[in-house]
Amino acid sequence: MIFFKKNSIINMLDVAGKDSCFFPIFKKDKKGQVFLSMALLIGGIIVAVGIFFSFFVSSFIDSGYGLQSSYIAEAAATSGVEDALLQLERNGSFSNTSGYVINVGRYSATVTVSTPTPAGIITIYSVSTVLSRTKRISVKVSENPINNQIMVVSWQEI
Repeated sequence: MIFFKKNSIINMLDVAGKDSCFFPIFKKDKKGQVFLSMALLIGGIIVAVGIFFSFFVSSFIDSGYGLQSSYIAEAAATSGVEDALLQLERNGSFSNTSGYVINVGRYSATVTVSTPTPAGIITIYSVSTVLSRTKRISVKVSENPINNQIMVVSWQEI
């Protein structure tokens, strides 16, 4: 809106007046500025809350899959140790220092069986990885050479 006050240029530059501003040909309309500011503020808050919830839900879902993957990896590694114990039960001189792979459903475990020490201790080491979760199990067994009986000395998850 263009407006001029009559008879005085000084009155045209009067910034204290109700309808005047520094440039007298523009009239200030603050309703649109307030609306735009509020719309941007509310929109920014909504976007920030949406981003927060998307990260929250994503991490919640990822932690659930991580826990499930951890359980599956532990089960596969345990199956590898149990297979090695079965191999030792069937054949007392069984050892495989290079490692062999046992498949458990869609997953697998790599099992290493050491040669017996002079004290008769055999170490079984099983590793399984599911997605990004890796489980390692180390088992020490004692073998009685007289009757080929195998006893588990220690079982630990590394």
